[in-house]
Amino acid sequence: MATWEEVARLALALPATSERESRGMRQWRVKDKLFVWERPLRRSDLEALGDQAPDGPILGARVEHLVAKDALLANDQGAFFTTPHFDGYPAILVQLEKISAEDLREVIVEAWLARAPKRLVDDFLSA
Repeated sequence: MATWEEVARLALALPATSERESRGMRQWRVKDKLFVWERPLRRSDLEALGDQAPDGPILGARVEHLVAKDALLANDQGAFFTTPHFDGYPAILVQLEKISAEDLREVIVEAWLARAPKRLVDDFLSA
């Protein structure tokens, strides 16, 4: 089971990242662009998901584009999901209790790559 401390460690290990708190929830940014964040389910999410609504901590993560989002949802082993709130938006929701450490790292790095400036991405990928 992944923890918020693990999310913070992975996110802050990436170049030019920072952690902020907004409305009592943690979020991680690269050059002031949000890439992963704590995202508890809201009442509208719970209503939309019904009995399928997961318990436990939920991470929001940006993805490169909607095709990447659809691919994650299609190949999911139970950790990824979305809600109507995110329809048409390149982001995925992740159940921290169901994601492996390796997959969590990949989600965070991919979210960072989707939001970081091109020069920073190029430097990171060449290192």
